Amino acid sequence: MSDTPSKSKLPLVLLALVVLAGAGAYAYWRAYGLPAVFASAPSGLTLQGNVEVRQVNLGFKVAGRIEKLYVDEGATVKAGDKLASLEKVYFQEALDQAKATRAAASANADKLQAGNRPEDIAQAEATLALNQAQLVNSTQDLDRAKKLLESNAGTQKTYDDAVAAERVARARVNVANQALNLMRAGFRIEDIAGAKAQLAQQDAVLKVAERSLADSDLIAPNDGVIESRAREVGAIVGIGEAVFVESLTKPVWVRTYVSEPDLPRLHQGMKVAVKSDDPAIPTMQGEVGFISTEAEFTPKTVETRELRTALVYRVRIVVADPADALRQGMPVSVEVAK
Repeated sequence: MSDTPSKSKLPLVLLALVVLAGAGAYAYWRAYGLPAVFASAPSGLTLQGNVEVRQVNLGFKVAGRIEKLYVDEGATVKAGDKLASLEKVYFQEALDQAKATRAAASANADKLQAGNRPEDIAQAEATLALNQAQLVNSTQDLDRAKKLLESNAGTQKTYDDAVAAERVARARVNVANQALNLMRAGFRIEDIAGAKAQLAQQDAVLKVAERSLADSDLIAPNDGVIESRAREVGAIVGIGEAVFVESLTKPVWVRTYVSEPDLPRLHQGMKVAVKSDDPAIPTMQGEVGFISTEAEFTPKTVETRELRTALVYRVRIVVADPADALRQGMPVSVEVAK
């Protein structure tokens, strides 16, 4: 018997080889797609990514003791919601003090701006008239003392005393006259400017006190979910010390990567479809919001068919999630149209 296959078995062997080759080609096509020579038209692009984990540590802008916590872990919050409060007694007292100091500075500025009251000017005029009358009387006394001295009926001392009294009276008239001029002129421009500057300073101090009182409430800056609570009621916290950790939910961002050959197929503002692995979650519409200008090596957490050493570009997709179905870290697929 001959060792070579018979002619009747040769077609079966060839058929088996053809089947094996076809199966291998089909498996290769399933894994890597058709070669370019067999592709009649460019196909859509599918990118793998994850919903970005975006968290922010929330703390007070001022230091103090926590009086109330209004939310707990897992709570859904909106921007503007009050999350916690500090004891307000110290902030209120500082505000009251600032208001009182500001009121005093305002009154002083108004006084200098308005000038002297008519009553003050009238009083200065009366003082001047009184000193003028005293000067007249001193002048008359001096004249009498001089005549008595010339007629040898008076003494030199009496005359000298009259001269001194007249000089004092004249000086008092001069002082009273200058005081009246100052009253009528009002306050110096520099004094008014200084009073206005002090008022402006107290206005600033008052605003700081008001802002400190307002900052004793911790307000949510964004929509999100409270992931963790780091402090309890009664704890003394410093400025910026984390009290809550908030996970931001809006807008939803998807981080993905595109290989260098596929980079020209994307552009900012381009509409894409975002799909989750969960079939119950409907396909959502997204938009390319950011494409990195620098290449990097593929992160190990990204599942792509390219080699790990291939250069890729980071892409951010902004997703409309009206059903609030996406969660941070969730894997998704990004479908780019042909």
